[in-house]
Amino acid sequence: MTLSDTRGAIGGAPVTPRRGVAATAHDSWVVAKRNLRRMTRIPEIVVFGLMQPVMFVLLFSYVMGGAIAIPGAQPSHQTYIEYLMAGIFAQTVTFAVAGASAGIAEDMTKGLVDRFRSLPMSRAAVLTGRTLADLVQTAFILVVLALVALLVGWRIHNGVLDMLAAFGLLLLLGYAFSWIGALIGLSVRSPEAATSAGLIWLFPLTFVSNAFVPVSSMPDWLQPVAYWNPFSATVQACRSLFGNQLGPVPDSWPMQHAALVSVVWSVLIMAVFSWLAVRKYRRAAG
Repeated sequence: MTLSDTRGAIGGAPVTPRRGVAATAHDSWVVAKRNLRRMTRIPEIVVFGLMQPVMFVLLFSYVMGGAIAIPGAQPSHQTYIEYLMAGIFAQTVTFAVAGASAGIAEDMTKGLVDRFRSLPMSRAAVLTGRTLADLVQTAFILVVLALVALLVGWRIHNGVLDMLAAFGLLLLLGYAFSWIGALIGLSVRSPEAATSAGLIWLFPLTFVSNAFVPVSSMPDWLQPVAYWNPFSATVQACRSLFGNQLGPVPDSWPMQHAALVSVVWSVLIMAVFSWLAVRKYRRAAG
């Protein structure tokens, strides 16, 4: 039976969901392919997803690059673009939350939940498939964004393995945050509300961090918040792996162990919000 076959519940009879890891993996892949096909048919989704981070790169590097002082380096476009890119990459993967929220909210309003409910498929597969498709889209956007960054002066100074590790941390953080987007999409009544709810809390998260300015420039009471921010840990880890660290690493435990803290935060966020999202979906699906 395919996902398009909605004859699973004949005469309104309840359908028993498939259980087991293999069944969930298969159903998740089918749902992921459905969402990836939708992205190829509506390329505007990817195009507009690229426009914002590219604009951030150009505006921050050329407009603010010569004005922001980075400890251990002279203010210039070149030094700031090296400092900036890890933050832009992390912001890009987390801002994908809005797309995930809106997509799931749209599926809810169009009655897709009712159609999936009639099939003997894993209840977790709908959300897992959606988040996997978003992960593929995010990976594509990261590749294009990296090429744009190279054109404006960003460079990777460490080896290929460190580079891949950095992008792996970014995708792990993005996938964890997509589960927050899934929960938001299931909790609101319209795609418009989902987009707003998916973005509004991300701005303080990304700006109260080390993404765009050194944390040392913030008020003393705000610095611990910024250092323990999961966003900051991923940004610091990526700077080190890319070889873009300018000056000494901040003397804060999360920054001194940024890769470990990034992984722990991502896994913790994924565990909590995937459980909450699947629980919410099961209630919505009856």
